[in-house]
Amino acid sequence: MTSTKIDLNCSHIMRLEDLDELAAVLFPNNKNHQRAFLAIFVELKWADGQFLPALEPVADKNGLSHRTLETVRAKMRRLGLIDHVSRFNRKYGYREGWVFSNKFAHAIEKLADMTARLRECRNATQERKDRDLFSYL
Repeated sequence: MTSTKIDLNCSHIMRLEDLDELAAVLFPNNKNHQRAFLAIFVELKWADGQFLPALEPVADKNGLSHRTLETVRAKMRRLGLIDHVSRFNRKYGYREGWVFSNKFAHAIEKLADMTARLRECRNATQERKDRDLFSYL
């Protein structure tokens, strides 16, 4: 069975240039999910105010099954690429729908900052903590 896990290989990420390459990284070995990702991303990108009231028309327009659409939508939401807006949200005029989210970008930035911070922290207390971690593994 082929793997569907995201492989965030740093050399591969540094070579990414296009949206279709990003789709292949986020949805490896599944062309239907890649097509659904591209359809959602492009439709949302070019929608008025980058707001879509529903995603079902995207599936119908692009010949995608609703099951595939829901699977891809759920993964995009878990990753923090898109977010659902409730009808109680004043910012979007009390309309319900889908928008881009900054959660993914913020999470990646936090991961990079944390890695740099942990690498740079060099004192005796931190050294004991770091070495104590080995006893738990």
